[in-house]
Amino acid sequence: MGEILQGSFRTLSRYWRTVLPVSFGIALVTQAVTPVVTGLWLKDSPALDDARDDISAREALDLLKDGLAALGLTTAAGLVGSILASSILTVVVSRAVLGRPVSAAEAWRDARPQLARMAGLLCLIPLLLFGALAVGTAPGLLLFATGTESAGIALALVGSLAGLVAMTWLWIRYSLAAPALMLEKQGVIESMRRSAKLVRGVWWRILGAQMVTVLVISAIAMVVQIPVSVIELIVTGDLDSDTSTTWPALIINGVGAVISSTVALPFMAGVTALLYTDQRIRRESLDVELIRATNSG
Repeated sequence: MGEILQGSFRTLSRYWRTVLPVSFGIALVTQAVTPVVTGLWLKDSPALDDARDDISAREALDLLKDGLAALGLTTAAGLVGSILASSILTVVVSRAVLGRPVSAAEAWRDARPQLARMAGLLCLIPLLLFGALAVGTAPGLLLFATGTESAGIALALVGSLAGLVAMTWLWIRYSLAAPALMLEKQGVIESMRRSAKLVRGVWWRILGAQMVTVLVISAIAMVVQIPVSVIELIVTGDLDSDTSTTWPALIINGVGAVISSTVALPFMAGVTALLYTDQRIRRESLDVELIRATNSG
């Protein structure tokens, strides 16, 4: 696990001229959506103004509608960013394994034919994950709706825990599907089957690596957030909910999100690509093929 994480950081530092401009461009586009949506839409939403006081059911429904619409836009932007980051950065890391630098233009040329399949993959997997959670929670919610409130709440709680376990299992099972799709030119279903085959027998090890990756990314975000909060406090004079939706605060927080995403995107893509490569080396002697490819190059 340490070698995988170290390898991802090493790739990021060695090929930063290619990796960072790509990840910065993706982060800039995707993270800019949140402050723009908040500043132009939610900030002036009447429902949001009413939410600061006692609100009626109608006003709560309007607030929920505005929130879901904004969430849809930001989620769509995040999905586009994930597709581009997973596609382009996987190509960069796979070339780095061979010690072959690749330019952003070359990475884009290699990744472009697989973008549609990657989009399908990154839409299907979240649907499976949230479907598992919905299936676990639905019986309790239905029981609650019929009037058996205490039993419904208890069943929904147990079902949601079971759904979270199923979500985690599916997440790790298909966590190597993106590099399989990109590097083996697989289809969506074939890449998911390929990931399941590579993960079989080492599920816990893959889970550990992915959890450590999440912790590292969270730490990066926290480190970036400290100076961002200080700057926001200096500029706005306060950090309460009223000032957090002003344009200066939104722009400052947006800059912080871009910085953290610029580092997090290639790091996560690097870990996933290296886990995929490691599993192929262990099971399919990929290292022999890599040596041949290096010698022939």
